Amino acid sequence: MWPSFPTHVLQTDPLPSPADSPVSPGLAHLPLPASTPRGFWALPENLTVVEGATAELRCGVSAPGSAVQWAKDGLLLGPDPRIPSFPRYRLEGDPDRGEFHLHIEACDLSDDAEYECQVGRSETGPELVSPRVILTILVPPKVLQLTPEAGSTVTWVAGQEYVVSCVSGDAKPAPDITFIQSGQTISDISANVNVGSQEKLFTTEATARVTPQSSDNGKLLVCEGSSPALDTPIRVSVTMNVLFPPGPPVIEWPGLDEGHVRAGQSLELLCVSRGGNPPATLQWLKNGQPMSTAWGTEHAEAVARSMLVMIVRPEDHGARLSCEAHNSVSTGIQERGVTLQVTFPPSAITILGSASQSENKNVTLSCITKSSRPRVLLRWWLGWRQLLPTEDMVMDGLHGGHISMSNLTFLVRREDNGLTLTCEAFSEAFTKETFKKSLILNVKYPAQKLWIEGPPEGQRLRAGTRVRLVCLAIGGNPDPSLTWFKDSRAVTEPRPPQEPRRVQLGSLEKSGSTFSRELVLITGPSDNQAKFTCKAGQLSASTQLVVQFPPTNVTILANASALRPGDALNLTCVSVSSNPPVNLSWDKEGERLESVAIPPRTAPFKGSAAARSVLLRMSSRDHGHRVTCRAHSTELRETMSAFYRLNVLYPPEFLGEQVLVVTAVEQGEALLPVSVSANPAPEAFNWTFRGYRLSPAGGPRHRILSGGALQLWNVTRADDGLYQLHCQNSEGTAEALVRLDVHYAPTIRVLQDPTEVNIGGSVDIVCTVDANPILPGMFNWERLGEEEEDHSLDDMEKMSKGSTGRLRIHHAKLDQAGAYQCIVDNGVAPPARGLVRLVVRFAPQVEHPTPLTKVAAAGDSTSSATLHCRARGVPNIIFTWTKNGVALDLQDPRYTEHTYHQGMVHSSLLTIANVSAAQDYALFTCTATNPLGSDRTNIQLVSISRPDPPTGLKVMSMTPYSVGLEWKPGFDGGLPQRFQIRYEALETPGFLYMDVLPPQATTFTLTGLQPSTRYRVWLLASNALGDSGLMDKGSQISVTTPGLDQPSGEPDYQLPTEKPTRPSGLPLMPVLFAVGGLLLLSNISCVGGFLWQRRLRRLTEGISEKTEAGSEEDRVRNEYEDSQWTGGQDTQSSMVSTTDVEPYYHSMKDFSPQLPPTLEEVSYPRGLTHLEEDMAFPGHLYDEVERLNAPSGAWGPLYDEVPMGLCDPCWPEETYEDTRGIYDQVAGDFDPMEMDSLPFELRGHLV
Repeated sequence: MWPSFPTHVLQTDPLPSPADSPVSPGLAHLPLPASTPRGFWALPENLTVVEGATAELRCGVSAPGSAVQWAKDGLLLGPDPRIPSFPRYRLEGDPDRGEFHLHIEACDLSDDAEYECQVGRSETGPELVSPRVILTILVPPKVLQLTPEAGSTVTWVAGQEYVVSCVSGDAKPAPDITFIQSGQTISDISANVNVGSQEKLFTTEATARVTPQSSDNGKLLVCEGSSPALDTPIRVSVTMNVLFPPGPPVIEWPGLDEGHVRAGQSLELLCVSRGGNPPATLQWLKNGQPMSTAWGTEHAEAVARSMLVMIVRPEDHGARLSCEAHNSVSTGIQERGVTLQVTFPPSAITILGSASQSENKNVTLSCITKSSRPRVLLRWWLGWRQLLPTEDMVMDGLHGGHISMSNLTFLVRREDNGLTLTCEAFSEAFTKETFKKSLILNVKYPAQKLWIEGPPEGQRLRAGTRVRLVCLAIGGNPDPSLTWFKDSRAVTEPRPPQEPRRVQLGSLEKSGSTFSRELVLITGPSDNQAKFTCKAGQLSASTQLVVQFPPTNVTILANASALRPGDALNLTCVSVSSNPPVNLSWDKEGERLESVAIPPRTAPFKGSAAARSVLLRMSSRDHGHRVTCRAHSTELRETMSAFYRLNVLYPPEFLGEQVLVVTAVEQGEALLPVSVSANPAPEAFNWTFRGYRLSPAGGPRHRILSGGALQLWNVTRADDGLYQLHCQNSEGTAEALVRLDVHYAPTIRVLQDPTEVNIGGSVDIVCTVDANPILPGMFNWERLGEEEEDHSLDDMEKMSKGSTGRLRIHHAKLDQAGAYQCIVDNGVAPPARGLVRLVVRFAPQVEHPTPLTKVAAAGDSTSSATLHCRARGVPNIIFTWTKNGVALDLQDPRYTEHTYHQGMVHSSLLTIANVSAAQDYALFTCTATNPLGSDRTNIQLVSISRPDPPTGLKVMSMTPYSVGLEWKPGFDGGLPQRFQIRYEALETPGFLYMDVLPPQATTFTLTGLQPSTRYRVWLLASNALGDSGLMDKGSQISVTTPGLDQPSGEPDYQLPTEKPTRPSGLPLMPVLFAVGGLLLLSNISCVGGFLWQRRLRRLTEGISEKTEAGSEEDRVRNEYEDSQWTGGQDTQSSMVSTTDVEPYYHSMKDFSPQLPPTLEEVSYPRGLTHLEEDMAFPGHLYDEVERLNAPSGAWGPLYDEVPMGLCDPCWPEETYEDTRGIYDQVAGDFDPMEMDSLPFELRGHLV
């Protein structure tokens, strides 16, 4: 809780100034006692401090414990010692002692106010108020603003008045401003005090008028501000640059005599000017004209200097040299000058007149000097002898000088020759110098003798001979010139260096008193009868030469320049000059011409002239020929010739070597050359092909060369034909036809494939090609086959006519059928090849392996049987079947026929279902028919039985220990059969048996034999019903093994056999087998009857099942890829034929397409197949439908294999191509280049 303070009343009366009252009125107006008020032991006093300083107002209270606070301009600051509202204020002292001093930090203008210390009422005393005191804050000026800008340099002109102003910044109280010029205070100033930017602040503005002098240059003009708030005044200043004119120039003359100089002297004058700002500009003038504007300055001393350096000349006499000084503030030019007085000698002495004179005659000379200052005197000397002048004169000269002249006349004698004649100038002013001019006196007198040395006159000299003439003279002054003349004309050497010098004129040579000059010349026609003279003054000597020379020029003159065929040309040959005369003759390209002589004319060089003319009748063949005129000198043995080239204008003419036929290869290049003669040359070569003009600028496949030749590339057969060439010049035109013969590889156009002929007939295989060229022997024929003998065409006739070749076949045979190749090669690669097939038509030929073929089948109405009938014939064969002579009804569902056609081999398979012994065990007849005839065979359908004996047993190889056997199996009786070999060594008891493995093999190697031993071998066949027996001769053979020293033969496939290791003697195993066999036979005979019926029944059931399975399997197997089924199910028969895709056949020797096996066939490796003609058939050949695996070797291949090529042994349907278009394929294969293979720009025709 704050103590109560007395209530203050706001006073509105103005405050008295500090001068009127020491204490300003506060918020509470209390009477102030005259002495220290009661209750205060220390009172505040008025205080003045500078801005930023610390102030302290004292207040001491006698009543401790009282609340004390200060008031500022009536505003109570509060009793808190820290005075939070005024951070720079606080109360200092010990409150217990009654010390409440007001302490103010960093005083500023806001602290300038009235303060009083107030004591609140307390228990110990009443409220108290101290007298009011004033705290005055002094603010010093911070800056002075001087105009012109402080710190700068001002440029003033001396004597002119300038105004300077200076303004102070805010201050309290207003500062005082003083101006100081060069250290002297300026009294003439005016000052104004203005209100500052804040209350209680003031500014002072002072102005002074300044008149600078030269002494102020470089000194300061200062503005000084002073204030009670400043310890020292503040200052700003400018530097005065006062401009004033320089002092007068001074010339420093070297030496004592000012202005006196000598010509040729190097004069150096120094001009000096002192003072001036800026320093003086110095300039030298000569007679008012500037000479030098170079000068230097020393700024420290304010001195300007200029040095004039000149070479004094005579013309500088009287010239005034002056030096001028001024600067930018000079009111006028200051000048100092000097006039030159120049002393100069004569620059030259001249002697007028000739120092050369004949002896005993007077010589008159004049000696004249150039201008000099002062004048000079002249005197004459001849050698060391002084001569007296005739007259002396003095005249005014240049540059204020004088000219001296002296004349001299005297008589010369021969002994004075060569003496020096001197004119000498002298003067007192030039004692150390001598001026002379000298001449050599030349006294003339003539030579005493003159003559010429050379070849004797009248001697004949050949042109080109080197002749030396020497002219000699004795005595004379001057030396004799010895001049050579030729017929009164002076002789000189030729100048052009490129020509050989014919004349060499030597220089004058002196030997003692004898003088000589040589003339060397190469004689020419102009030297003939020429007079050569040597002169020395009035003396002269002469000689004459005789020169023999061939014609100097042989010229041919023509009466016409433009010649055409039929024109007459008259040529005249003129020999201008020769010595001795020459004989003229004419020839044309070595052929002598008759000419007529023409009377001669006057010849130069005193020689002889000749002329002859000839008359020629022009033709085009004469163009370019040379007509030669020959001038022959018999005496000189020399001939000169001139020729005239005939220029005959004629239209184009094609030469004999012009090529009319050009051969080119297709897709190659061709050049149609041009051999044409014309004058002038042809202007254009135009080529036309088939009515179209070829572009002269060229095209994609042609261009016309500069000589007119036509070049073609990528030539095609369409470019073949006649090309017309049209040549033209200003005299006419000419045309020629050039044939382009384009050779191209042959292409087969017609090839009849197939070509058919009846057996025994004749036919031509025709091959027509498109080719160029067509050559007689370009057709060749080949027969395609595997064996070499098949290629022979000896029994065939080869013919060709034009583009058609023929292979004629007489009495066609069946083995001639097959593929033939037509090969056409006309020399242009590649050759054409075409394939054609020859089909030999013949009547059917049914295969009859045995008189009666058997087929076995069970007759229990559950089995099936298939009858095979195969025949050969062309064209296709139609099969018919009969049973026991009655036509077979194929509508019966039990009968199904399948027909196959493969080339000339045809097959018919008759399948009988549900074979019945009563109905089907019969004789079936197969008849094959085509348009050329028919043939038949019989097949007996029988029941199953034991196998037939094998046949054809033979030895294939033999060694000392083994025998290789081969056989053909017989009819197996309808059941699977196997083979067993029985053999015995003669003279050795007992038989040996060996089973053949695999069971169906038809070859076997019997091993374990002894060398050089005879054996008998039997082959047995057996099935489930029994064996074939040993009665057939075809199943036994006798062999004798070779000895160890005899050669043995083995097939390539035979493996070597090892020597048996068993002991010799009676074999034990065959004996045991024989005994066991007898016991078994006795047992079998007992139970045979019982088991026979049951076995037959089981076999019948098994055979029926296998027959059905085998039939289905074979039926699937017969549906080979390249067959096509025809017919329908309603007829219960079908036909398989390849004629729909192959209307012709291939020779079985050339082609072998692989067909699937038929019901009775098995597949054999291709390497083991044989031609049908080489097959051997067994005595009894049966086809068994019940067997699943046919015996090996029962049949040969059912169809002849026709190989299509080396890489395609079979003939599948998907890869087969209809060869009725074989020609198109062959022609396309050998097309040399399709048009589409060419670049686009090279396609198309030429036009």
